[in-house]
Amino acid sequence: MIILFGENFELENIDFVKRSIPMNRQIMVRLLFFALLCLTIFHGSCTKEPFERNAGQSMQIAVIPKGTSNIFWQTVHAGALTAGKEFGVEILWSGPAVETNKEQQVSIVEDFIVRAVDGIVLAPQDAEAMVPSVERIAAANIPLVIMDSGINSDHYVSFAATDNYRGGVEGAREMARRLEQKGQVIIIGNDPGGASTNEREKGFRDTLEKEFPDIQLIGFEYHYNDRGKARAIMDDLLVRNPDTDGVFCSSESSSLGALLALQASKTTDRLVFIAFDSSPELVKALENGEIHAIINQDPFRIGYEGVKTLVRHLRGEAVEQKVDTGVFVVTKENMNEPEIEILLNPNLDSL
Repeated sequence: MIILFGENFELENIDFVKRSIPMNRQIMVRLLFFALLCLTIFHGSCTKEPFERNAGQSMQIAVIPKGTSNIFWQTVHAGALTAGKEFGVEILWSGPAVETNKEQQVSIVEDFIVRAVDGIVLAPQDAEAMVPSVERIAAANIPLVIMDSGINSDHYVSFAATDNYRGGVEGAREMARRLEQKGQVIIIGNDPGGASTNEREKGFRDTLEKEFPDIQLIGFEYHYNDRGKARAIMDDLLVRNPDTDGVFCSSESSSLGALLALQASKTTDRLVFIAFDSSPELVKALENGEIHAIINQDPFRIGYEGVKTLVRHLRGEAVEQKVDTGVFVVTKENMNEPEIEILLNPNLDSL
């Protein structure tokens, strides 16, 4: 039976139609029925029902980070796996080795679309460049949660991330506190396409302008997630601006590059250094007094909340449009407090 113009039309009635109309119109009618049958079959094959699985078969959630090589993303991975185990879903983790390979991230997204996973958690490398990929995820009817860094699209269920603007604000306030609200500072930024680091840099600049007019921003350069480039930028800025009083780095890689430059030139005691995101090298430098503060995220929670939020949505539960995973000012004075220590030394046993 085919439903045609709101009526139930039995296929056995075709003979009646054939007897009632000329031969050329019979051919047209047959073609019409054939086309309707094809359309019905095609529609059925394209309608995605991702949650109907055989007994014992779990949902598949793809988690796509910006990169996979540094400890931040390894910690995000651990959080995602923990949520997957807790909620009984399979986590498919795949991302570029480095955070600058946008083409590879696009390719990974396309692969998971073809595999028809039940949902995707994505940390976009670029807020604009990844929009076509996000649109294709939406067209494939695959629910999407964005994590860590924003996207210039509204085709997602929820956004699990640090309030990065606030991270920049806190960095500026800590810098001002240590400089007694006057001096000259520089910023080593990450990448003009990265929404998360852009927000940190903007928060830092805005706060200096609004709250601390006697602190002057005298230099700002992007290092494009290249630690060696960050080191070279730090060296160059110190030569060109020998009276620099402080440096703010908006990412782990820029912080590490700047640290290497200061250590090599034996000038770690020369200026106030505010880093962003932790690693074993940065934590050691904080303990040694070479770094004055680290603005820290909770990457474990970013991965955990990304998966948790998506699973709740897949199960038909209401979810928040934005999940704030927290921002923390870590100093030598508070680094051994339990809630801070776990951020600096995350448990990666699940990897």
